[in-house]
Amino acid sequence: MKLKINNRFRSILGCLLLTSIFFAGPVLAFQQDTVVVDTTAGEETSMAVGVESVVADTATSVDGIANGADSTAVVGTSSGDTANASSTAAEVKQIDPQVYKDFFYYVLLFLVICTVIAVIGKVISIYELTHKMNGRYNPLAGNTLQAVLLLLFLIFFLWGVYYSYTVWGNWSWRDAVTEHGEKIDTMFIITTVITTFVMIVVHILLLGFAYIYRMRANSKAYFYPHNDTIEKIWTIVPAVVLTVLVLFGFFTWRTITSIPEDLQKSALQVEVLGEQFMWRVRYPGSDGEIGKRNYKLTTAENPYGIDFNDKNSWDDISGEHIVLPVGRSVRFHIISKDIIHSFYIPDFRVQINAVPGMTNYFQFTPTVTTEEMRDRMNDPKYDYVMLCNKICGSAHYNMQKKVVVVTEAEYKQWLSTQSKYFTEDLQKEFAQQSKEVEGITTASLN
Repeated sequence: MKLKINNRFRSILGCLLLTSIFFAGPVLAFQQDTVVVDTTAGEETSMAVGVESVVADTATSVDGIANGADSTAVVGTSSGDTANASSTAAEVKQIDPQVYKDFFYYVLLFLVICTVIAVIGKVISIYELTHKMNGRYNPLAGNTLQAVLLLLFLIFFLWGVYYSYTVWGNWSWRDAVTEHGEKIDTMFIITTVITTFVMIVVHILLLGFAYIYRMRANSKAYFYPHNDTIEKIWTIVPAVVLTVLVLFGFFTWRTITSIPEDLQKSALQVEVLGEQFMWRVRYPGSDGEIGKRNYKLTTAENPYGIDFNDKNSWDDISGEHIVLPVGRSVRFHIISKDIIHSFYIPDFRVQINAVPGMTNYFQFTPTVTTEEMRDRMNDPKYDYVMLCNKICGSAHYNMQKKVVVVTEAEYKQWLSTQSKYFTEDLQKEFAQQSKEVEGITTASLN
């Protein structure tokens, strides 16, 4: 026997489901609020008990001093217990109840939208059915409705394009702060203008024609199967435009990356190593040269895998942030320790991949200091930032490092305060390795 569920029962079941979800959200949120309150109260109680214990133990210690007893251990033990109790209570992480409220709010909003759409569809079906029963049904009425909706969408779309450029354009666009960035911006603006023009024209023709040439009574479409001229136009014109854009980008990139050898050597050398999920930065010392690397030498003390047999590495500096002098050419050596990352500084218009097993280079000259940029942005806390622009794992978002552009004098002052990468621990490790290598060499000679 088949169980039949009529539409009325389905409607009642759906209403009950919506009602249960509607009330379940606030209930769960209330329970979560209660847990948070109880946890907070527990922390306050434990702190109060701890304070009372400390006071009591302090009084005991005073009596102990009078009696010649040693009370220091008592106070220390009580304080330690209080700290442990407080830390244990603090370690209990609670989810913000607003998360539950927001989640169920959007679930309900989605269900409401689906319900509204379903109701509108049902009303239209009933409307068509009644007109069919009364003999007043017009099968072409839907075409006019669809054409009008497409025309309204075209108007809304054009308004959205205008709004995006006028309102959000300035918010999303900042002038480049490097010499080569101006070339990138010029290429971007030209490409944006061309593609925006094509997008607007295509949508006007597409949606406008859908309205103008909608199907009507007593109208017959003209059969127009082929036209060689039109085919050539919409094939050749896009091909020429795209070819020009590609060549424009190619020559722009070639101008940026083709640096004469003498300028490469005279630039400030900075090495950036990407790994999951952090960036490491290495500067050359007084010799101006970065020491060699060998991935086989990578250890916990030497995460770079620097080869200290190369004396140029002895004075290398490890920087917490990327600090650059304004107006001076900087050549970055970009490498990866594990997987592909992407060296990306948006304000500088710099992006290039960090690939395991090879070194990529990018050379540029910053033109605006951090302080000047803060004045432009009217934001005293604004900082340049280097990001990873390749999704490299679960903590990809952590791959950030602050970039600071300062004057030449400030850069030299900062450089003089940085510690060398070749620390005492690394020196001991290198000395031990040297002894082992020397012992192996001596044994082989004997």
